Amino acid sequence: MDFSRDFIALACRKGVLRFGSFITKAGRNSPYFFNAGLFDDGASFRELCGYYARAIRESGLRFDMLFGPAYKGIPLVAGTAIRLAEQGVDLPFAFNRKEAKDHGEGGTLIGAPLAGKVLILDDVISAGTSVRESVEIIRAAGAEPAGVVIALDRMERGKGTLSAVQEVRETFGIPVIAVATLEDLIGFLADSPQLVENLGAVKAYRDTYGIASAR
Repeated sequence: MDFSRDFIALACRKGVLRFGSFITKAGRNSPYFFNAGLFDDGASFRELCGYYARAIRESGLRFDMLFGPAYKGIPLVAGTAIRLAEQGVDLPFAFNRKEAKDHGEGGTLIGAPLAGKVLILDDVISAGTSVRESVEIIRAAGAEPAGVVIALDRMERGKGTLSAVQEVRETFGIPVIAVATLEDLIGFLADSPQLVENLGAVKAYRDTYGIASAR
């Protein structure tokens, strides 16, 4: 997908995607680091949500509404709903808060009532905790999770032989859509004179910790 490389280019320009030596939560020495929280201005965040909207539309997935888990999913779900509406797809959305309010509207959910097939939006999937909590919230409301959309799939094994994305697919039986994957990143680096020096390290990391495919 051409827009996947455009997204990676944006992430590099914003410093969201950086190269060097970074220790992951699993204790691995990764040659790249992705922090979606650094899409921290209106212009770049609008672009980010536009890529989410495009990935969603091109997936062909059927769903009725959007859900953003606290905290990073909250601006993502609002921004993506706006970008989809700009393209003529007006959808309800909701998000949760970590602690229930005991006044006002109360509860932990804000936005449209969860109903029908609900698409979850988040930045990445690492341990899958956010997805698990989202699925529980959606099912508790009598709705059905339709899938998950993330920015980057690292295509990296977890504790076993599966990646975090594959574990979500297997555990919950729902698709995971990624705006870009590690394979997209490798292709981008190969064609980028300014960043090609990082290609060998990223490929070596994939050969050590990667999976065959996460599409």
